[in-house]
Amino acid sequence: MANETVFTYGAPQLKFGPGAADEIGYDLARLGARRALVVTDPGVAATGAPQRVADAMKAYDVTATVFDGVQVEPTDESLRRAVAYARDTGPYDAFVAVGGGSSIDTAKAVDLLTTNEGDLADYLNPPVGAGRAPARPLLPLVAVPTTTGTGAESTTVCVLDVLELKVKTGISHPALRPALAVVDPDLTVSQPAEVTASSGMDIVCHALESYTARPYDAFERKAPERRVPYCGANPISDMWSERALALVARSLRAAVRDGGDRRARGDMALAATFAGLGFGNAGVHVPHANAYPIAGRVRGFRPSGYPGDGPLVPHGMAVSLTAPEAFRFTFEACPERHVRAAELLAPGMERPDDPSEHLPRALLALMRDIGVPDGVGAVGYTEADVPDLVAGTMKQQRLLAIAPRQVTEDDVAGIFVRSLRLW
Repeated sequence: MANETVFTYGAPQLKFGPGAADEIGYDLARLGARRALVVTDPGVAATGAPQRVADAMKAYDVTATVFDGVQVEPTDESLRRAVAYARDTGPYDAFVAVGGGSSIDTAKAVDLLTTNEGDLADYLNPPVGAGRAPARPLLPLVAVPTTTGTGAESTTVCVLDVLELKVKTGISHPALRPALAVVDPDLTVSQPAEVTASSGMDIVCHALESYTARPYDAFERKAPERRVPYCGANPISDMWSERALALVARSLRAAVRDGGDRRARGDMALAATFAGLGFGNAGVHVPHANAYPIAGRVRGFRPSGYPGDGPLVPHGMAVSLTAPEAFRFTFEACPERHVRAAELLAPGMERPDDPSEHLPRALLALMRDIGVPDGVGAVGYTEADVPDLVAGTMKQQRLLAIAPRQVTEDDVAGIFVRSLRLW
């Protein structure tokens, strides 16, 4: 079988800048919408931003209803509740997600399941679900991120926890990509330092994983109808990833230290957008695959800065906890890319004698500076949990297929064991 010679690239329309969220009514009217559901979570709703977005739509004859029941780190149960609300209060002709990745992913699921038949499980990625593709077009979705990191406003993926299986999985299809991403840095100023740190590490890993992903031309050639959104590292995704890393290097520490630093907030919003435009096409690999069971099996850990009372490992935090060890593992597949990524993330850092240590050291220095826990042991896991964590990771074959090296259960187990304590 010949190697692939074609890569694909997709992105939503983008509106970026302070005040951009005030124009959503105009944008919806242009899309032909007259009745929209605004989807958000209680914490973001408390800032007043979702209601302000809804109220501003009236000037353009768009009526909006606000649903503020999104659960941070959505589950199959929370998504079904959101879908039921939309069905009971609809019909709608557009959706607007105002919040972090949880709100945007919930809105994607609501859009999918109010326009297409079937249950949530029908659409989940195999082997957890049936991997069904939507048969009907979705309604326009406008994604308005209030956290800087998830990139959900650019991607074709909806991520959730399946409670009964204690595993994180997702739905992936090009139809889930929002029609418009509205990125307004002013909406991120109220983001707590802990959320800024976690979501910032999500940006870092999005950029690093897509930059070090298996190249698109290393895959077997696919028929046109079999091509997928995650096509591997390619020249366009590389460009976005490099720029995102440079912005993070300049501003993540500053944004965590002082949430009112407007330049840092603007840089991080732009970095999140750039990283989303990169990984939304190239894909992510080992750290994200590991993050799903870390978040899905959490027992007693709950970080400050996040609403709610139950156990939680935020997505960006979960992704970062095994990243240093994951990039030690992938180094041999593309050494020059790992070194280049380290130089972008930590400009001026002295190069270690062992080049495979350059990127892990850059990551560890950043994680310490912004207060990320020092490994999976710090969020409640022990070596006895490693087999279950490995099993959860190995279910993420859609992501592991993007890794630049073949990944075995033993490889993953070693990464988890070495990540119990990072420093």
